[in-house]
Amino acid sequence: MLERGRRFVPLFSLSNDFSDMENTQENPTSQNPTPADEASQQAAQPQAAGAAGQATQGGVDQNAAALAEAALAEAQAKVAELQDAFVRAKAETENVRRRAQEDVAKAHKFAIENFAEHLLPVMDSLEAALAHGSDDLAKVNEGVELTLRQLTGALEKGKVVAINPVGEKFDPHRHQAISMVPSEQEANTVVSVLQKGYVIADRVLRPALVTVSAPK
Repeated sequence: MLERGRRFVPLFSLSNDFSDMENTQENPTSQNPTPADEASQQAAQPQAAGAAGQATQGGVDQNAAALAEAALAEAQAKVAELQDAFVRAKAETENVRRRAQEDVAKAHKFAIENFAEHLLPVMDSLEAALAHGSDDLAKVNEGVELTLRQLTGALEKGKVVAINPVGEKFDPHRHQAISMVPSEQEANTVVSVLQKGYVIADRVLRPALVTVSAPK
């Protein structure tokens, strides 16, 4: 202890103070960071944030690449499907065109096949009449009438219809006037038919030769 009249300070307290001073001198930055330390910490923070951002961006880029690859694969599969459908449709169109050409060629080649088939009985009747050689005119006339009816039926089955326009108005599209004759009928009326005309499915094969009444 110190002398009387002076402040008494324990020795152990002085020892602690000296120890704290030594620690402060040895580690001057442990209590109060210097400006250099603060700058170093501030520089380290953006670097850490940048590294985290780069990691996140890398994951996003990988996901985008995977989605793009999936979309590309889907598009390629769709293109392949469309190409296959196009090839099939083209082949089918070619087959239809070829069959249509064959049908048209057959129609041209065998257009009168049915009509010729209807004419065969007429041919048989004519040959039978010639082979019989009868002198009986009544039988000959009967055979001719029968043959004419067969021929008319064959023409009708082939949609060939006779034009016999007696008493009808003159039609230049279906009639051919040979002459004009005085008549009690109205002017331009067919008076007589010199030769029948024929139409097939409303198309004129041959106009009828007619005489027409003259104006009064």
